[in-house]
Amino acid sequence: MDFSLTAEQKFFKDQVSRAMERIVAPRADSIDKTDAFPRDLFNELGSLGYYGVRYPAEIGGMGGDSVMFTILAEELARASIGFAAIVTMQCLMGTDFIYRFGSDEQKQRCLIPAIKGRKIGTIAFTEPDCGSDLGGIKTRAVKKDGGYVLTGRKLWITDGDVADFVTVAATTDPGKRLGGIGFFLVEKGTPGFSLGQKIEKMSARGAATMELVFDECWVPAENLMGEEGKGAAYLNNILSEIRIMIAGLGLGLAKSAFSEGLKYARQREAFGRPIGTFQLIEEKIAEMEVRIRASELLTYHAAWLKDRGSLTGKEAAMAKFYSTETACFVVDEVSRIHGAYGIAEEYPAQRFFRDGRFLLFGGGTSEILKTIIAKDTMKKCDLEIN
Repeated sequence: MDFSLTAEQKFFKDQVSRAMERIVAPRADSIDKTDAFPRDLFNELGSLGYYGVRYPAEIGGMGGDSVMFTILAEELARASIGFAAIVTMQCLMGTDFIYRFGSDEQKQRCLIPAIKGRKIGTIAFTEPDCGSDLGGIKTRAVKKDGGYVLTGRKLWITDGDVADFVTVAATTDPGKRLGGIGFFLVEKGTPGFSLGQKIEKMSARGAATMELVFDECWVPAENLMGEEGKGAAYLNNILSEIRIMIAGLGLGLAKSAFSEGLKYARQREAFGRPIGTFQLIEEKIAEMEVRIRASELLTYHAAWLKDRGSLTGKEAAMAKFYSTETACFVVDEVSRIHGAYGIAEEYPAQRFFRDGRFLLFGGGTSEILKTIIAKDTMKKCDLEIN
């Protein structure tokens, strides 16, 4: 079984790595400290075409595959998790519904400018009392005057403060739970659509997470993305891709933190020799290396399977679960290797430690993912026994 990158993928990885090292990595610390949206970097990546990596060439995309998108996620996270969150939202969740269900006019107005980095898109389905339980959405979409009136609040919306358009999950029939969900395109400036509070957070800074408020916000019928009641199924169609993407982010963060840990272990001396030569530090290095390699195999195998049309939800869940938990393990070990300097702002170890937590929730918590993995495993066991 050959999981090596193709010539095209290798070229893409080299180009992305160089770009991230040149234009993003030097800004990672300032993005974290200022917690401000880096508009100039966003525009520059748009000029390089990366927002269209997974979209076809006929609308300005690169026509790349899942492996290439995973490469982009990994390299972004090696440079800056905050900026990676901005870019990956633009590449996938923030624009996918318009690509699949938008009219030609909507694509011209929103999608194509977003691919070029001239507009910003995001998605909104999390609510104050609804995270993993998508069927518990309370934001209502009521038919009125040839369109829909949206009323409700959304929380934890990435880039909500700078987005030009947002794909909003709302229910047209609360009694149907998942069967009542639809997604609606709402553009900036629409009456009844406003920003609420900004959620101050310790990680993925630079990518603001906002509360969005919909107060009798009317949108035309053509802004329904797809059909009423099929929103959960539509989201499920890209859920595995979201999980592979986040696995790529975890892998990139783990590799970046590990590199810093190795450098510090070589430079820092105690009792007359580098601390990296002490057995307990060597043990940490060995375990981090093995876990990172396992994360890499799980993540890229899942992307490889998706490109071949044979990916299952279990494999995507395994990749996201293991890679993000590994990232948290690695950033903790690197912090320990740094000792007291692990919490000093002059070293990036403290930023890595904070950023690791960000990866545990999007695309499903570890607890949800373990439930998915276990149920699928038991189901296959039952089939084998029968």
